Amino acid sequence: MRIGFDAKRAFHNSSGLGNYSRDLIRILSNKWVDDEFVLFNPKEKNKDFGQNSVNSTQVTPSAAWTKLHAAWRTFRLSEVISRQNIDVYHGLSNELPVRLKTPAIVTIHDLIFERFPEWYKPIDRRIYRSKFKRAAEQADTVVAISEQTKQDLIDIYGIAHSKIKVVYQGCHNAFKEKGSVNDDLVVSKYNLPEKYILSVGTIEPRKNLMTVVKAIADLPEVHIAIVGRETSYANQIRSFITQNNLSNRVHFIKGVNMPELASLYRKARAFVYASQFEGFGIPIIEALFSYTPVITSTGSCFSEAGGPHSIYLPFDDVSAWRKQIKELWGNDELLESMALKGHEYAQKFTDEQLILKWENIYAPFR
Repeated sequence: MRIGFDAKRAFHNSSGLGNYSRDLIRILSNKWVDDEFVLFNPKEKNKDFGQNSVNSTQVTPSAAWTKLHAAWRTFRLSEVISRQNIDVYHGLSNELPVRLKTPAIVTIHDLIFERFPEWYKPIDRRIYRSKFKRAAEQADTVVAISEQTKQDLIDIYGIAHSKIKVVYQGCHNAFKEKGSVNDDLVVSKYNLPEKYILSVGTIEPRKNLMTVVKAIADLPEVHIAIVGRETSYANQIRSFITQNNLSNRVHFIKGVNMPELASLYRKARAFVYASQFEGFGIPIIEALFSYTPVITSTGSCFSEAGGPHSIYLPFDDVSAWRKQIKELWGNDELLESMALKGHEYAQKFTDEQLILKWENIYAPFR
């Protein structure tokens, strides 16, 4: 079978949708060695994420479309796909090219912009709604990354239940195997104490880091390491830190590569994720694979990712977060139990488990 992928995010996004795209392409190209994989990249970039295997090729715009790469991806790509004799095309990030005649799968990650429109500009909401809804209606199969996203597609866009298949995400292999770097050296490199809790994710209002920072303000023994791209919301966090003399206990970490991030997970006392809403929550999976206990929010998709042995709290209940962090901080027995049981639950997100799901998704197109 000859499979086409929307590879924009795989080449050009360092996290989030980029990680999802790279991970899926890696899994399928490694497991299905007799199939061919065509990666449609709207803008050339000298970046190799392992796509140069013998069964993968990259297709980029012709010279005439080089400066119109966004238009190429939306309006020209259908014709390009047809010329490539693709058996099925997979839109990995919520959209499909217009006038696509090739059988298609689309992955929808979330409809957060529909649930929380106040977090988005009106023009962005209109664009997302047009692309996401059209793709879900046009595709032969819609893949949702969680039961939460599947239900949103049914409730908000009226997509047929039978058309939507749930396939969870995995995570980078760095979190699943023994690190290639010394964990203690990484902790030392970033001037972290022996004991700390960890937060990973874009520092934006939806991720709700303020709840956790406020929670540790009255826990003088607790340090937190924060890894994530900063938005203007980070200024509010930094202002609170300054006003409450927390600078020596709140550590913003920058320039972390994937092996180092895996080390930070492994050495953390617990992983904290107070997000209000997510499509899935990959950092939770990364923590579980790292034998790191998880405290996250109630609702949304978090229990799907975190399983029965993580701890769930209202995202904005500072006192509840403070109480739970304090309890875990001093309870080695509970931490060890959560770590072992969480790692066991994470095995449902291994490559071997995910490939079984993807075989069922692609089977009708063979």
